[in-house]
Amino acid sequence: MNEIIVSMNHISKSFPGVKALDDVHFELRSGEVMALLGENGAGKSTLMKILSGVYTRDDGTMEIFGKEYGDLTPKQAQEVGVAIIHQELNMCRHLSVAENMFLGRELAGKFTLDNRKMRQEAKRILDDLKIDINPDQTVGDLPVSKQQMVEIAKALSINAKILIMDEPTSALTAKEIEDLFRIIRKLKAEGRGIVYISHRLEELAEIVDRVTIMRDGQYITNGNFADMTMDQIITNMVGREIKEKFPRVSCEKGKKVFEVKHLNAGKMVQDINFSLYEGEIVGFAGLMGAGRTETTRAIFGADPKDSGEIWLDGQEIKINCPMDAIKHGVVLAPEDRKKDGLCTKLSIRQNLALPNLDMICNGLGVISSGKEDKLCEEAIQNLRIKTPNVEIDSGNLSGGNQQKVVVGKWLARNSRVVIFDEPTRGIDVGAKVEIYNLMNELKKQGIAVMFVSSEMPEVMGIADRIIVMCDGRITGEVMAQDTTQNEILTMATSFENKKIVS
Repeated sequence: MNEIIVSMNHISKSFPGVKALDDVHFELRSGEVMALLGENGAGKSTLMKILSGVYTRDDGTMEIFGKEYGDLTPKQAQEVGVAIIHQELNMCRHLSVAENMFLGRELAGKFTLDNRKMRQEAKRILDDLKIDINPDQTVGDLPVSKQQMVEIAKALSINAKILIMDEPTSALTAKEIEDLFRIIRKLKAEGRGIVYISHRLEELAEIVDRVTIMRDGQYITNGNFADMTMDQIITNMVGREIKEKFPRVSCEKGKKVFEVKHLNAGKMVQDINFSLYEGEIVGFAGLMGAGRTETTRAIFGADPKDSGEIWLDGQEIKINCPMDAIKHGVVLAPEDRKKDGLCTKLSIRQNLALPNLDMICNGLGVISSGKEDKLCEEAIQNLRIKTPNVEIDSGNLSGGNQQKVVVGKWLARNSRVVIFDEPTRGIDVGAKVEIYNLMNELKKQGIAVMFVSSEMPEVMGIADRIIVMCDGRITGEVMAQDTTQNEILTMATSFENKKIVS
């Protein structure tokens, strides 16, 4: 049996109004990959932030490599050999890749920083990981997937013996995931312990040895992954049986609600044409960099358009900025919820109310507390947002509950078109089903639903019609029930054999 390198017992942690951890136990052994599983808000990230020195504990004991430690600082945790890759990227966007990788432990010459040596070392690490990124490139100019890989490279660069990965694959392509798994197997063979937090349960069989499951801030169980079925894991995570992973409702296809004609916006949105109808959900599939997110942003007015027309209920509408879109009833739940979807320093109440001030203010511009309370109560109830009250800062919520707030702020509006960009990224299996049910409810109400997803089973399981993009263009359009994953992947990588359904 491998040596126990981390032992955490009776760990408790509270935040204002929230009991995040309650008497939690956790062990990690050398040379193993331990999956730490649970719904959003279960306390997984909080527990690992205590181990990595980000948070202090209220109670409990912690041993690392057989030595008992009190509360660590992040720097002390690094010195002990603990590195964490956070679910939400925490990088200095204005600095270069190399500067981010060596932030806080810069290499110095006699009188100045040795920038050349840091660039060389950063390039060596990136090359070892087979990551094609220039160390001099500004991090803020990189797509989310590349930023995630820089985070991984940064964590590995400190030669960590205990590596915590919190949703590391949420923004990675299939090829990047393969590279990550290759790296994980190499680290495991070297005797390092890896804590792997992921809501993509299908990934676990590739790399995981053991599983620890948490629910509502409490330890539930642990065991060998090979001894557990997926149904057992899910039931322990959510406390109930999930009978249908992709709930689908049948609706009669109604009239055309929304149409995009010859939309062009930069290099990644080229001559986009499609329509959305009542009673259907349209999924946008494609590989990373296909132009799907850029298309949603151009439609919503977040990015400028070069040309094209947008029609709603048979009338052409002009959308030059997000406010124009919102006024017309076209809303977007964006891919990067932390950067584009939330004001993390504001409360849940303020985030829900902010885009709906026109609905909750009286004629004098004064907010009606009654209308605001009703808006918040409905969002909390309908989406099952886990929070003791609506005054909690949204930045203190788990990733999945943050996503629910982003979606919830649009529910109060009589929106005609709802666009979801990667709505279930970083969300647990129970919360995913709630998002799917929400999309189905919108569909039944005759609201046009468009959603972007990088998870092929999700697109095929929820969408009625699938539009495929590659290199900024639509390369195929099929009915979900009449296609296969291979056919979609072929269209996602080729301009040939374009197939369209009316």
